Amino acid sequence: MARGLRELLRQLQERLALHSPLNVYLAGGMAVHLYTASRVTTDVDAEFGARVLLPSDLAVEVVLDDGAPQVVYLDTNYNASFALMHEDYLADALPVDLGLEQIRLHVLAPVDLAVSKIARLADNDREDICALVQLGLTNADAIEQRATQATAGYVGSMAMLQLNLRDAVALARRTQTSPPRGR
Repeated sequence: MARGLRELLRQLQERLALHSPLNVYLAGGMAVHLYTASRVTTDVDAEFGARVLLPSDLAVEVVLDDGAPQVVYLDTNYNASFALMHEDYLADALPVDLGLEQIRLHVLAPVDLAVSKIARLADNDREDICALVQLGLTNADAIEQRATQATAGYVGSMAMLQLNLRDAVALARRTQTSPPRGR
């Protein structure tokens, strides 16, 4: 998946004919995959540090470990404003060197990835939070603190968000105290 992401961003760099660096901030399942290697996703949720017109036909085929082909593509509908995001999430994103000349990839910090999953909190979001916590990349207290700070800028139903936040923190706490899988 990581090779597919690199190739997708290389093709984007080429298609946009970039002559100066473009910051790309990776979120979503692909970011979780880079941290955990446990998540398979086909869409790339990314935020860009400048206005760009994303080509809607840009896609890269990859072959998964099980031999199954998958198509990796940029989700042109991704919008971080609908997620719960701390005001410092871009500044705290971690750089990843893909060896591309004009694309500067940054991956959301693990705690910000977990927080970004709270507003929706679908099954795959819950699994992502668990994976990040199980690997010790974040913990319940950090998620709760960061998410609570982020609520000031949230656009949406605060009642539902508070319920999801409670559930996400409880899930993270249970994950912290349960033995790792396979033992």
